[in-house]
Amino acid sequence: MAIQVTDANFRSLLAEGKPMLVDFWAPWCGPCKMMSPIVDEIAAEYEGKALVGKLNVDENPETCEQFGIMSIPTMLFFRNGELADRHVGACRKAELQQKVEALL
Repeated sequence: MAIQVTDANFRSLLAEGKPMLVDFWAPWCGPCKMMSPIVDEIAAEYEGKALVGKLNVDENPETCEQFGIMSIPTMLFFRNGELADRHVGACRKAELQQKVEALL
């Protein structure tokens, strides 16, 4: 299961320096609901190798503003605490796996 990412814990998670995927979503977003089980599967598959989390855009405006999140779902990929890649919109699981693999 993906971890809950918030404005309060985002920086500390990033500071761990592990590869990280953050799914920016909202409960009212249809494509986000479609991506949720896929993100949870990725979290289970990469447990111990990468952090996989979900950030609710309605509850965490600071992090959204920092990364210019305008559309959801948006997936941000971090390597060594730095933004390495971004994907906007729904996608297939294989695409997310490929992007996470590139972080490892």
